[in-house]
Formats: sequence, structure tokens, C-alpha cells
Amino acid sequence: MAGGKMPAGLKKVQDYLVDRISPLVDARVVQVLLVRQTHDYTVLRTEESRELNTVVVPESITSTTPTVKVAFLASKQKAVENRMYSRLLRTVKDYECFLKDYLCMKCPRCALFGAVKVKGKAKVDYNIKHRIEYSTAFSVERYEDLLETMTFNAVGEHDQKTGQALNITHNVKPLANFPSVVTLSSVTWRELVMYLKTLLAAKSYGAETRVKGDVRNVILGLVAGYEEVITSLEYSLELAARWEDDPYKATEEILKKYAGMCASRSNVVFLTADEVQALVEEVQDIPLDSAFVEAMQSDVDAFIGEVKELKAKVK
Repeated sequence: MAGGKMPAGLKKVQDYLVDRISPLVDARVVQVLLVRQTHDYTVLRTEESRELNTVVVPESITSTTPTVKVAFLASKQKAVENRMYSRLLRTVKDYECFLKDYLCMKCPRCALFGAVKVKGKAKVDYNIKHRIEYSTAFSVERYEDLLETMTFNAVGEHDQKTGQALNITHNVKPLANFPSVVTLSSVTWRELVMYLKTLLAAKSYGAETRVKGDVRNVILGLVAGYEEVITSLEYSLELAARWEDDPYKATEEILKKYAGMCASRSNVVFLTADEVQALVEEVQDIPLDSAFVEAMQSDVDAFIGEVKELKAKVK
């Protein structure tokens, strides 16, 4: 089949994937659980402040002690992965789709991450709703254990002397851990595989990525159902209480617990620790080639055609 076949590791969640992209999104969701681990000093701040983003939350799921932790904002995660998803597609196929004001409104990136017509050549009268959702990730470690304040200055070219310090930056230290949950709604298996590839490929997060911000995304769990099973905060608090355990096994146990809390418990499926690791290896071995991307594009073309038909009916 053009574009390859669905990985065997996704058979377990096959009923919660869609055969085609539809303008009418149903209740089927797939959640990817991962830990974003810093491998360099990383600046996680808003544009308005040079302070790290922080929040007060319980220490863990078993301790109500208020603790200040670093917040990895959802927008900072999405921005990087949105661009990486687009970059990977563009490497294989020449898409003229430019974030954020010149979107083509017809490529796989626009179909998954959403698109609003602003500028550009595309003459369309529709918008595309996103089918991927992020939430803020909270560090396992305490803020005071992660903060590293650095000063920086400049060296004059004419005399090679260092002047006074220009400013300071507040950094997250290497090996900080941010449990994260990303939710995909009504996605095809290729969209899910492409997103997992994006997670594995994305490496630079936060501000000042020219010299900082190396991050490794470690995929630890995958759960599917008719609702969002777990939030990033719940996942972070749960892992904080089990941080000395095997993170894959801990994630499996956490998902078993939260699956039992769902509105439709019989409609929840999650991968075991071994199944997650096997799936990641399968995804890594799927070629990101023209056949795969063209198959994704065929799905999007059919979707856009359906959108236009629906627009014509309501006029």
C-alpha cells in the first residue's frame, strides 16, 4: 500500500484512529505521554518577563506540601513541534506553507495543527480547526533545585577587554524533567506516526536556542479512548511520587489507574511499557519518504474536498 502500512504497535489502539480526516471531529482521542528532559541550560520564560515561568503546586500526588516548580508552557512546546512537523514535511515535499501568516490551508501541517486564513495566495473561505492539544508541563524537581542564574557581557573587538555585565539570565539546569501529555483528536495512523517522529526529532526549546535549549523527548506512554484520560499536571504529580521507579513501568501503572476513572472505562486502551518501546522503534524504522508524505497529502486532499462541499451546501 502506498505510504506503507500501519505499525503493528498501533493495532491495539486502531479503533481510536480514523480512516479519513473529517471536518466533523468525533470523540476518539489518543494521548502521548512523554518526559521532556533538558540536556543543556534552557530558558523557559514569557516574553514580558525575564524570570522563569513558575507555579505553586503540590509536591507530588502523595504530598500536599505546596512547592514551587518550573512551568513549561504549552505554547512553548507547540511552537517548536509545529515548526518541526512542517520542516520534516518540507524536506520531503516542496510545500509553500509558511508559519504563521502565510499558511497554504491544504497541507498535512495545516490539517493537524489548524490554520486560519490571514495572508498569502490561497483564496479560501474556510478555517481549519486544530486536532492537537497541548497543556503546560510542570517540572518533577523543585524550582530552587533547577534555577541557575548567569551573567553575560561582551568583549570589545578593538581592545579585547570585557566590559561591565550586560544582563543576567535565569536558566533551567540540565537534566530537569517535565512530564507532558499531548492529545490528538480523530487522527489517522500516519498523522500519529508523523507526530511521534516530530517528538523524536525536535531538540531545541525555549528562548536563546542559538546557544541553549537542548531537550530530549522520551516517549513513555500512549493511551486512547473517547475522552482525555489524564492531564499533564496529574502525570507530573504521579511521576514525582515514583521518580525512582522505571519511568516506563510507572507510566503503565499510572495509566491503569486513570483509565479506571474514565466516563467510559470500557472504551480506554493503553500500551504497556514494553509495547511503547516497541512502537517507538517501529516508528523510527518507518521511512519518511515521498510515498509516506504523498499518502498523508491524499488524506488531506479528500478532507479539503469535503470541507468545500459542506461550505457549498450551507451557502
